[in-house]
Amino acid sequence: MTGSADKKPVEWRFETVPADEDNSRLDRFLRRLVPGLAQGSIERMLRNGLIRVDGAKAKANSRINAGQSVRLPPDLQPASTKPAPPSPHIIAHADVRQKFDDMVLAEGRGWLAINKPSGLAVQGGTSIALHIDGMLKALAAHTNGRLRLVHRLDKDTSGVLLLAKTLESARTLTEAFHRHKFEKTYHAIISRVLDESTIIEENIGRHPINRKRMAVTSNGKHAKSIVKPITNLVNSSHVEIKIITGRTHQIRVHMSYLNHPIIGDKLYGYRKNIFNKYPDLIKHIDPTFGQYLHAYSLSFRDNVSGKMKSFNADYPAQYNSLLENMNEYLS
Repeated sequence: MTGSADKKPVEWRFETVPADEDNSRLDRFLRRLVPGLAQGSIERMLRNGLIRVDGAKAKANSRINAGQSVRLPPDLQPASTKPAPPSPHIIAHADVRQKFDDMVLAEGRGWLAINKPSGLAVQGGTSIALHIDGMLKALAAHTNGRLRLVHRLDKDTSGVLLLAKTLESARTLTEAFHRHKFEKTYHAIISRVLDESTIIEENIGRHPINRKRMAVTSNGKHAKSIVKPITNLVNSSHVEIKIITGRTHQIRVHMSYLNHPIIGDKLYGYRKNIFNKYPDLIKHIDPTFGQYLHAYSLSFRDNVSGKMKSFNADYPAQYNSLLENMNEYLS
């Protein structure tokens, strides 16, 4: 007897998404999992249902969560066993250690907090060679364990970033993060004067035309931000922002929606012509710095000691310089 009855069941390969891949794009996770895997191959297998997430079809740009199960074809292997040629941007371990040590803010038994500089990506991607995740992997080769990402910051957003020392801590802290058990406070220098505190509760989703942007949309995910003025500056304000939810680009989208885009954030509407009457100030806005948005403080319950932990991150030099010059201009 021949036919489908003689076929052996496919022994699928299953991979559980680790804590440090939480909220990663599916295609980027797959390329890290299977070095050399082509984007075209990923998209073809996804279209044909050969790769699934928790049993369901998914798209290349789908976001995956820690703990989800990714099903892969059993014969999916790296395209080549040859080691990849060294990147010209890879830095020696001693340099990584020095750069990393300079960022450390505080440390507990299960976690470590750093002050991420603006311009340093948290994870890699197209044309991004140096990033936090890569630094952690480089350090792991010379230590007994590997630090894992608990959450993320945009490349050009500076400030507090929390890392887990163990897989167990990563799972616990990541779960707490997604349950909004962390209190995060950001500071930003925004366009135009904001006279009073305001609560922004507007849904956020992918921009219908520019897919690189997010936008306030009726069918987006619920998002809530609380904005409070710290100091009014020259046609701008220094503000404190607390986010109750954690949507992609949430603060940047909400401030743009209020018509107070963050200074330096060209993607979301900042234009330097707001300072046309103050030409001396424009030279203090660093065009290479990105948005003037800083993750200033973080509070959470230590998963080992059970005690509340809270710490602040100093502003970057460019951020400080702009604040000081604006204050001097007003004095």
